[in-house]
Amino acid sequence: MRRLLLLLLGLLLLHQGRCFEFVIDGEWEDETQSDVRPQGRHKRAILTSEEQEDFEAIRGDDITVKSYKMESRITSRFAHTTVRTSVVNSATTAQSIGFNVQIPKRAFITNFTMNVNGIIFLGSVKEKTVARNLYAQARARGKAAGIVRANSQDMETFKTEVHVPPGSHIEFELHYQEMMQRKLGFYEHSLYLQPGRLVPQFQVDVYIYEPNGISTVETPNMLGSQFSDFIKVTSSKDKAHVVFKPNLQQQRKCENCSGSAVDGVFTVKYDVTRDSNAGELQVSDGHFVHFFAPSNLSPLPKNIVFVIDVSGSMWGVKMKQTVEAMQAILDDLTIDDHFSIVDFNHNVRCWNEELVQGSSIQVTDAKKYIQSIKPNGGTNINEALMRAVQMLVRASNQGLIDPRSVSMIILVSDGDPTVGEIKLSTIQKNVKRVMREEFSLFSLGIGFDVDYDFLERIAMENRGMAQRIYANHDAAEQLRAFYSQVSSPLLRRIAVQFPDDAVSDVTHNRFDKYFSGSELVVAGKVLPSESGVLTSFTTASAARLDITLQTEANTAELDMELAKQQHSFTGFARQMWAYITVKQLIAERSLAPTAAKKRKITQQIMSLAVEHQFVTPLTALLVESEDAKERLLADSPRDPKHGCCSGMTGAGGASASNGLAPRTIVYHPPPWVQMTTPAPRSQAEKGPEEWALPQQVNLVDNDPHFIVHLPTSNMDVCFNIDSKPGHILNLVSDAGAGVVVNGQLIGSKKLHKNHLSTYFGTISVYYQPDGLSVTVSPDSVSMTDGSNNHTFTWGATAEISQDGVRISIVKNSHVTVTMNNNIQVMVLLHRVWKKNPVSVDFLGIYIPHANQYSPLVHGLIGQFSREPEVSVHGVHEGVDPLKKEATMEVKGNQLLVTRGWQKDYRRDKRRGSNVYCWFIHNSGKGFIDGHYTDYIVPNLDSFLPTL
Repeated sequence: MRRLLLLLLGLLLLHQGRCFEFVIDGEWEDETQSDVRPQGRHKRAILTSEEQEDFEAIRGDDITVKSYKMESRITSRFAHTTVRTSVVNSATTAQSIGFNVQIPKRAFITNFTMNVNGIIFLGSVKEKTVARNLYAQARARGKAAGIVRANSQDMETFKTEVHVPPGSHIEFELHYQEMMQRKLGFYEHSLYLQPGRLVPQFQVDVYIYEPNGISTVETPNMLGSQFSDFIKVTSSKDKAHVVFKPNLQQQRKCENCSGSAVDGVFTVKYDVTRDSNAGELQVSDGHFVHFFAPSNLSPLPKNIVFVIDVSGSMWGVKMKQTVEAMQAILDDLTIDDHFSIVDFNHNVRCWNEELVQGSSIQVTDAKKYIQSIKPNGGTNINEALMRAVQMLVRASNQGLIDPRSVSMIILVSDGDPTVGEIKLSTIQKNVKRVMREEFSLFSLGIGFDVDYDFLERIAMENRGMAQRIYANHDAAEQLRAFYSQVSSPLLRRIAVQFPDDAVSDVTHNRFDKYFSGSELVVAGKVLPSESGVLTSFTTASAARLDITLQTEANTAELDMELAKQQHSFTGFARQMWAYITVKQLIAERSLAPTAAKKRKITQQIMSLAVEHQFVTPLTALLVESEDAKERLLADSPRDPKHGCCSGMTGAGGASASNGLAPRTIVYHPPPWVQMTTPAPRSQAEKGPEEWALPQQVNLVDNDPHFIVHLPTSNMDVCFNIDSKPGHILNLVSDAGAGVVVNGQLIGSKKLHKNHLSTYFGTISVYYQPDGLSVTVSPDSVSMTDGSNNHTFTWGATAEISQDGVRISIVKNSHVTVTMNNNIQVMVLLHRVWKKNPVSVDFLGIYIPHANQYSPLVHGLIGQFSREPEVSVHGVHEGVDPLKKEATMEVKGNQLLVTRGWQKDYRRDKRRGSNVYCWFIHNSGKGFIDGHYTDYIVPNLDSFLPTL
């Protein structure tokens, strides 16, 4: 829904300023008229450059602007912006004073108040019919105001004009709210500054509070170099404050100028800290918001058909900019991508009838083809889209494309159809009928001669999104920027789900795809629960991977934290849920198949908008004096030229895969998932697979201490390896099963008692049959298969499956790698106090004795899958009275061994459980085959040479 809002208020002083007359200037858009879609081309609805230059925040011939202040409070990606100004009519006669604000198209105005010589006008959002009736009553008394429309590229204009006597003091205050959309790795908040004059008290404040932390804050200076030093940023771990407060002299265009140089967009860009790929779940005020923006995943291959309008209306700048953009877009394709080009006017042509690989040769040929196009003729959109879909279907049926790839059509057009099928509703039905579930359609409308509402509807209905491209000098950059948003798909078929009876009124929770640098957002209401914890489960498909991620949030902690924050927006979760829901309902309304369905959705929108005070196409802001005698109306009529849903189909970089109304989602987790219950704390901390591991394991932990269990002899044997940091030790090498487990040593921060301790800092598990390597460090768990790389943090519980390998991560605890369902390796995470002067984070490794290796298995641990004959005799008191000594006979050697104990940390990561064992000195010499240095290998994926 891209509305254009212009509130023109005429206040004429009568009877010593106690009575006001309001004059209407504008037109209404009736509900019945909104459904009639003209077949002709839409006329221009954008401010010209002259109109843009003439825009002023405060208008008047002889006025004193005492202050102009803008304040935005952004909490968890939701912004509440307030614009305040104080003006005095310094003229000797009565005059009209205007208050103009440009706000983002995706924002909802929530309130407007005005104080004119002590008479206060307060705003409230009402259903449009109710507001119009009250407005009509005021109009009948000659006390009313109305609407006209204005539009700019990314903003819409709110205008107020009040006619006041000399010496009058007027205060204006406007509020609006919006959800920040992440694009290309950043959230961007823009405020339009064009006061048009010098202002003694001019100030812009942007307060950001992100509970999980802020990773970066940028303030690209778009106001001019003279203001570079006046934009101040202060930030901490989770808060940032950006202030712009130039004084009168600093605002001047030149030292002696009377005009203001403040003219442009004030922009703040930031991103948040993400602990894991599972997303960020926040609960506040009885509502939850789940943010999902994974990274460090390999992109999915793409299959793209570019459908380009080359009709006569594209002649000149439009075609030049499109060709320029396509040159860069084609260069972005990789050898894993497949593509083709369909160009159309009254005829439809194909550069290649089949999808081809994105090789340098094919890309070069396609670029030459694009450059040779000469626009002429009519517009046959229907046939062009049918041809593009057929191309994807044929490639899919013939098995030419990867089943896990992403298939999309990107349509670029500047006008309505004039040839072939020209009825928009029929074209929409035709496209919907032939499109497969795995295909998406993205629509780019150039200029204002195209029915953008139609382009948005066919994109939404086919799992894509639409964007208007403004036909000016940077149209090529707009096209490239859009392509950048969709050029790197990371996940398919994403679903964010919750346990039974935990939530209600959930916004769209299933998404067709997720693009790198974007974000998916799901919100809803939290139902009462004794556990005080909400858990979410996210499932998705990546390149060769199936992923399940788990995260949780305490339902009370965030509210307590928000109460401590001076500049946070405490109602963010409730308002964000309503914002997302209203946007999605507006989109669904445009696609409603029946009048009854449309009426039902209309009622839902009006009810929510009134409750949460949003000015939408179905509500209006009624501004009344305190005695309710004078009324002003701010309306937001639906305008088909600007679409139905203000870009929400692209929120998060992906489209919802269904058009269903919000509903309760019920999810039964897989058996490996640790469910949050009111169980005792000690039980809740246990990992979901801990008890599934056999009690008989071989392990390496701490500095590194090896414990080998010998089931036949019913004993445990221990030894240490005294190697150097950087050495890679082979633990298991099985050429027959194609499995390698290696560990790389790291050293402590400094010597302790003249000894440098070593620990495993990296564990690598390589499964040769699938060419898959899993690398575990204290920071992350990474998977590599030669062409794809995926990285997960320890910050969330997750399960990842690829071919014959399954990886189970338990949050901040351990990771288990299972290969071919018969070989398992568990890596335990040890974290130490960050400021510990000696110790470092390290890993322990636990390998079940029951693993099914081939006869070729070897390695420091692998060799003991064939248990050697061991006998211990001659037990006697040792030097340490607590540790007995004995003689061990093994592999033809007689070894002096000491009775002691080492630690198994699976159940208690802090203290560990004692494992009593016979300790072998000299790095296991005589117990292991050869010398420990024989087990040092060059790379993490190296097999052990035959000893």
